Amino acid sequence: MIALASSLALAGCSSGSLNTGSDTATKKANITVGKTGVQSDIGSITKYCGTKPITVALADGFGGNSWRKITKQVFIEDAKKCKNIKKVLYTDAQGDTQKAISDINSLVAQKVDVIVTFVDGGQALLPTIKKATAAGVKVVPYVGSPGGTPGKDYTDFVAEDIKTYGENLANWTIKAMGGKGNLVMLGGIAGNSYSQGVFDGVVAAAKKNPGIKLLDADAPVATDWEPGKTQQVVAGLITKYGQIDGIVSDYGGGSVGGVRAFIAANKPIPPWSANDSNSFSCLWYQYKDSQPRYQIATESSRNWVVQEALNKGLAAFNGIDNTEPSIFNLQIIEDSTDPSKQPNCQKDLPDDAILSSGLTVPQLKDLFK
Repeated sequence: MIALASSLALAGCSSGSLNTGSDTATKKANITVGKTGVQSDIGSITKYCGTKPITVALADGFGGNSWRKITKQVFIEDAKKCKNIKKVLYTDAQGDTQKAISDINSLVAQKVDVIVTFVDGGQALLPTIKKATAAGVKVVPYVGSPGGTPGKDYTDFVAEDIKTYGENLANWTIKAMGGKGNLVMLGGIAGNSYSQGVFDGVVAAAKKNPGIKLLDADAPVATDWEPGKTQQVVAGLITKYGQIDGIVSDYGGGSVGGVRAFIAANKPIPPWSANDSNSFSCLWYQYKDSQPRYQIATESSRNWVVQEALNKGLAAFNGIDNTEPSIFNLQIIEDSTDPSKQPNCQKDLPDDAILSSGLTVPQLKDLFK
């Protein structure tokens, strides 16, 4: 575990009345659970800071790619806005479910008040999260779900509408494919709930298009969300199937490795959809003229959902009502086939930058310097 600050002044739905878990709390917070909205519905964290000294933690199931590093920084930057957040802790389970369990138990033992967590291990983490909740800790999973019942087993679950997210990207890709051909969906760590949710949306879209054959019919292809691993995996898919006509990925940064696999194999790059990444957009500009079949579309990488997760946790701890959404609808924000939504490549920013993340350009430059 890494202590980011030891003494740092940082900055269908239902409504559940959740106990704040604080001996000094005078009221229970009404936390609206499962409400759907958009990014602009997220309120300022300053509404939920309270006055009591607070320790918060980000328990990451895996911290090894740029998306996780950016999300971690979004969490830190937002926490800085509450002067009474005295300590921010961070743990990285490195894709190991047992370590993720141990990390949360350790944070509870350290009397952390709020834990925001990306649950890569799925339902295997639920008993540990329920135990933390019973101990009075406000636990808010985001993007990766542990299952269970939000508002009861933990404060709330914050994410985009994952199935719709996958279905939107798949619909765009299938259209760019001309409605026929071999489609692949690239996921992250094998068995993670987030990739499975995106995959469910891809499956739904493919079923509506009889000319589409989903090559990975049972599960998303595991890439560990790493560009190098993605390149190896896609190279294997090219060798195995020969013809791949479209790809949906749940990580734009990792997709760069997959694109390079097509280039190395001297194969036409197919239409490709993912979440946004500076490198993913810039790579399209590099090859668009020599690869006319190669088109891309993205939805927001939505690192900013961690802001709402922290809002929910602080509100519950401080006994402050929170009626903000926890499930966010996303739309395609870049589309190389649409003159009004051309991919955004910022050559003065690092390849790993995510322009929709919620960090400013100076913050992105500083993070990846």
